[in-house]
Amino acid sequence: MPQPTSGPQDAFTQATERFLRAMTAERGASPLTIKSYREDLIQLAEFLLSAGCRTPAEASSAVLRRFAGGLHAAGYAASTIARKLASTRSFYAFGQREGWVRTNPAKPLRSPKRARKLPKFLTNEEIGRLLAAPQPRAAGGLRDRAILELMYSAGLRVRELVTVDDVDLDLQGGTVRVRGKGRRERLGIVGSHARRAVEAWLASRPGRSSGAASRQNPLFTNKLGTRLSVRGVARLLEKHLLTAGLSRRASPHTLRHSFATHLLDAGADIRSVQELLGHKSLVTTQIYTHVTTSRLLDAFDKAHPRAR
Repeated sequence: MPQPTSGPQDAFTQATERFLRAMTAERGASPLTIKSYREDLIQLAEFLLSAGCRTPAEASSAVLRRFAGGLHAAGYAASTIARKLASTRSFYAFGQREGWVRTNPAKPLRSPKRARKLPKFLTNEEIGRLLAAPQPRAAGGLRDRAILELMYSAGLRVRELVTVDDVDLDLQGGTVRVRGKGRRERLGIVGSHARRAVEAWLASRPGRSSGAASRQNPLFTNKLGTRLSVRGVARLLEKHLLTAGLSRRASPHTLRHSFATHLLDAGADIRSVQELLGHKSLVTTQIYTHVTTSRLLDAFDKAHPRAR
């Protein structure tokens, strides 16, 4: 790595920014992911500078193990430590590709085991109440119902939902093209209820133009006619949860969890669910099998006369 002209801090900053640009260009990392990487690497740089490293290349595995130990000692959650160490490993893997380190000194770092929490989901009855909460005649009612129906029907992440354009929809074929993590594309299923809700929204959407130009419009817009934000979706969900009388805490991702859980409960093949969710690894999808197993055991304990 070329020696910085302004001091050690610049060496870390320059390497970090090159890494973040590569993450954006090559892996399609989201702005939120880039923000997390930057924060993690700033913390790493501060530690390495205090340890006497003038450039990232001077860090040894022993020094990085001290960094990991400091995270444990500071009381960070296991999930946070795992993320920070993953950021460190990715950063030095990039340095190895760039040639400013011969080997990845962060490779030996082991992330702490994390207890996987079972995902929260809504029951079939609760989902029905939530989807019925937006009133068609109320301001935004048609849009909100279409949003909730589509998220549940296709198992969308909220960031996937807000990036859907008109051109991504094939209502006749019952599909929506989804741009997921790492720029991976998949097809989501648009069921009959979701299709009718989206059609009603499109027919009433303010400022909708006709012809080919309208095909590039964002599917869901706010009051200003611009693309709806992630926060906007969270706010409307909070509103309709209250209307539906659902006191349990839920987020837009709860609809995705509910989608997967209900499919597996009904006997769907786990690999089909993996594909519909856009999971790269089947291991990620398997968490939902634990949810369904837990529910079966609970039902057994409550109903079987010889369970206890």
